[in-house]
Amino acid sequence: MLRIGIIVGSTRPGRNGLQVGQWVLREASGRQDAEYELVDVADFHLPLLDEPIPPSMGQYTKEHTKAWAEKIASFDGFVFITAEYNHGPGAALKNAIDFVYREWNNKAAGFVGYGSAGGARAIEHLRGVMAELQVADVRAQVSFSLFQDFENFQVLKPNERHAAALKMVLDQVVAWSGALRPLRHG
Repeated sequence: MLRIGIIVGSTRPGRNGLQVGQWVLREASGRQDAEYELVDVADFHLPLLDEPIPPSMGQYTKEHTKAWAEKIASFDGFVFITAEYNHGPGAALKNAIDFVYREWNNKAAGFVGYGSAGGARAIEHLRGVMAELQVADVRAQVSFSLFQDFENFQVLKPNERHAAALKMVLDQVVAWSGALRPLRHG
């Protein structure tokens, strides 16, 4: 069975990302095509990238990096939950992505963004990052508006159309994760 990690990228106090990730997990829980797991970057306490050797070498020296690498390696694909800060993803998510390299390769990724512009610019930035990591990013995405999908900018109250959009994201991530399996295990 394929394993898909739902990665919550914001670590900011009062963040909306965790409830967005929990919504994705609830929506995915009825599916039979993969195992879905919520992964909160905040739980890994990653400092600003502190490995002395580039991640592409795979020679991790820090225990937090080894734990993160093991978690990422356990998945076949990902759904990234990203806030948009200043037209890009949050620094904590980018930092977490940068900690490892091979553990991302030949997997698939989809995106659920949120912010004043639905996280669209953060997602667009992450697509370029995924290309460098040899991750196939899917076309479908979910974009939550802080103005329309959150009550008082804090409580997620998604419009019904988002469930259909998420279904497309998950369908595509699962399909691509399966299609890339021979490259991961070949």
